[in-house]
Amino acid sequence: MTTALLHLDNRTWTESEFLAIGETPERIELFDGSLHVTPGPTPIHQRLSTRLAFILTPSAEAIGLFVHEAINVRVGTNRIPIPDLAITTMIDFEELVVDASDVRLICEILSPSNATTDRVLKMRYYADAGIPWYLLAEPKTATFTLYKLEGSEYAVHATAAPGELLEITEPVVATIDPADLLPPR
Repeated sequence: MTTALLHLDNRTWTESEFLAIGETPERIELFDGSLHVTPGPTPIHQRLSTRLAFILTPSAEAIGLFVHEAINVRVGTNRIPIPDLAITTMIDFEELVVDASDVRLICEILSPSNATTDRVLKMRYYADAGIPWYLLAEPKTATFTLYKLEGSEYAVHATAAPGELLEITEPVVATIDPADLLPPR
């Protein structure tokens, strides 16, 4: 199954109409008035997400930040992607959408169905919204790339492959060897 952009009834969706859909088992995102639907993630994707959250959470909470998996983040008018992980300041935990101004780091884990979306579209949205850090994890190569927002663009800050250490110093402090996040082989 591949990613789809839906224009149901050939119309543009507003944020309020999108939010009225409510919780669904599918991952539905709003991109400039179009609904973006992807299939559920693979087990390796979920393992990376869970283990990465486990590593980042103690450091985040020690300084008053929070790690979230798969939350709605408003990055602009009619733009609500669902990143795999987000580190935020204190937010209203009951709200359905988190504003980009509360996000300090976004992480996307590439999936075969959405690699281009994560590398291009979402990266652009996150940069436009001013999110300072973007972590991109590639399960096939087990490579992690940390980007820092410089002006209006992300620039590579650090990269690590299995057996190498990714040192994160902002917004949290963490050392990650991508090999530690992979399933046993």
